[in-house]
Amino acid sequence: MPAKRKSRRAFGRIRKLPSGRFQARYPGPDGVLRAADQTFATTTDADRWLARKRIEMEEGRWLDPAEGRTTVRDWSARWLTAVSPQLKHKTQASYRSLINSLIVPALGDRELSSLRPITIVEWVGAMKTRGLSASRIRQAYRVLSQIMRAAVDNEMIGQTPCRGVKLPRMPQTEPHILTPLEASRIVRSATKPHDLLISLLAYAGLRVGEAFALRRADIDVSGGLVVVDENLAEANGTLVFDTPKSHQKRVLRIGPTLAARIGRHLETLPGGEASLLFVTPGGKPLRYNQWRKAYFDPAVAAAGLTDVTPHDLRASHGTWVADRYGVMTAAHRLGHSNASVTTRHYARPVAGRDDQVAEAADAWSREEDGSF
Repeated sequence: MPAKRKSRRAFGRIRKLPSGRFQARYPGPDGVLRAADQTFATTTDADRWLARKRIEMEEGRWLDPAEGRTTVRDWSARWLTAVSPQLKHKTQASYRSLINSLIVPALGDRELSSLRPITIVEWVGAMKTRGLSASRIRQAYRVLSQIMRAAVDNEMIGQTPCRGVKLPRMPQTEPHILTPLEASRIVRSATKPHDLLISLLAYAGLRVGEAFALRRADIDVSGGLVVVDENLAEANGTLVFDTPKSHQKRVLRIGPTLAARIGRHLETLPGGEASLLFVTPGGKPLRYNQWRKAYFDPAVAAAGLTDVTPHDLRASHGTWVADRYGVMTAAHRLGHSNASVTTRHYARPVAGRDDQVAEAADAWSREEDGSF
């Protein structure tokens, strides 16, 4: 009787190893023969694994195992290089710092495919144990999430390990909302021309970096207009002129009194249209920490106030505008593309408004029941 011919396997190959276990190999879409990442006790187990792998390829879900073996260190570097042209300089520096100081030291040698949600939970927990702030931990996690999402999008891993991770809560901090009178006291207490800079924070709602970046060409004194199209930021000790935070140019109207004061200041400025309005005594661009210590904090103290930051003036401006003219107007003044940002971070209820609403509501009700 002739020997029974062994049927040819439809997909992949299986061979018995010296250990007695079985190895499965299969051709990828590129024709390269790849071995399974595990061995099997029986040919049946190996067959089942090959069948699943074949279905993955037929359904377009197959991932090249070699891609998943890329380390977090190498992929992070490649990702940052790719996204950097779309990022502001300060954001680039922040991402690079987080990757180099928190992501790579802990996870850099790990392969992308080896990361699991528990890996990320342990990483977050370790940062918390080290005493890192909630803000710093959340920033690092957000960057790692972007890196892992990009790995998924590029078919290096099937799903991101950054899922279901509980992050430390940010402490709730409320801005110190000043009254217009309190803001005016700070302005009057500041030395010239920094009283003008502080006025632009309080009465135009500029970000500090936007005020630092203002140039002669940005001011239309007769029209009472300020063009905000630049921001001065500090990244790793280097000053960088960039677009505003929203990447959008905006034109703000200022009052005639402030416009006239700025006009008189412009008459004292040397140079041409590109001259900065506010500089150091040596003519250099301002740095936030130095400016605050030398000019802003002394003005706050002289005004008899405490715990006031430059950002509080911007938040106060947003509150004043939202209270009288609506959130959408405040959002435009502050340079927000979405009014929800204005209400979430800047505009706050003005003291006494609830009492006024109650009085008005009482009047409405008395009018309805004819009690007048």
